[in-house]
Amino acid sequence: MQLGLIGLGKMGGNMAARLRDKGHDVVGFDFNPDVRDVDSIAELVQRLEAPRVVWLMVPAGAPTAATIEELAGLLAPGDLIIEGGNSHYVDDRRRADELMDKGVHYVDAGVSGGVWGRENGYGIMVGGDADDVARAKPVFEALTPDTGGGYVHAGGVGAGHFVKMVHNGIEYGMMQAFAEGYELMAAADIVDDVPGTFESWREGTVVRSWLLDLLANALEEDPELEQLRGYAQDSGEGRWTVQAAVDHAVPAPAITAALFARFASRQEDSPAMKVIAALRNQFGGHAVTRTVDDPSQTLRS
Repeated sequence: MQLGLIGLGKMGGNMAARLRDKGHDVVGFDFNPDVRDVDSIAELVQRLEAPRVVWLMVPAGAPTAATIEELAGLLAPGDLIIEGGNSHYVDDRRRADELMDKGVHYVDAGVSGGVWGRENGYGIMVGGDADDVARAKPVFEALTPDTGGGYVHAGGVGAGHFVKMVHNGIEYGMMQAFAEGYELMAAADIVDDVPGTFESWREGTVVRSWLLDLLANALEEDPELEQLRGYAQDSGEGRWTVQAAVDHAVPAPAITAALFARFASRQEDSPAMKVIAALRNQFGGHAVTRTVDDPSQTLRS
């Protein structure tokens, strides 16, 4: 089928390539003139045959909102927008209602697979009306793994991004567990081969996974992880997952702790731990490390 694709970065560009490999006609737009097929979103809409299908792979938030607003003024009744970024599911529902007033249909699609998706296929989690989803099914099938699986029509509008949000929250927890296991083995004087241990877990164990494969690859390239800084950003879905857990009174301690661990990674010198150190000094005379004049100076009260 024919598809317009807006956003040809690391994810969108590889998705366009995979779709073309599968025989689909992709008209792509990006602000980078080196990768786009048309010079504007208006030209992209003109190039597509009605009824049109346009897939967005742009950053969530203001960029997505602005792109949808522009498309709403260009598309015709019966056209379909697929929002493939990481939008908040609440925004999906509002946008779908606003677009339907113009006769434009809306589907939300959570996409997982990262930079490996072109080769291995993507996980696609879709929310929307059954007829709209069926219309775009050939594209979903082309993007998912050749071996089968990797696709779900999770529910109505918003469901695709909701389950992708939960997926990413689970990912936070899994990554944190591997990270803590690494630090514990590295700190202990009993384990001589930490990278080899993770490598051995890739086969036959209950923790084998693609994330474990990626960690083993990273440790093979840099066994001591000396080229990296212990800083981890969060992209928003972890926060939304924790908020959704609060909204629905669902306990999610592992995901919540993993999110807070990322916050802690960004602190050069934790104000909270300064309070802990000060209190320990006050009630027990524990050592206090002064950081203003001489970071190595330790005073005892």
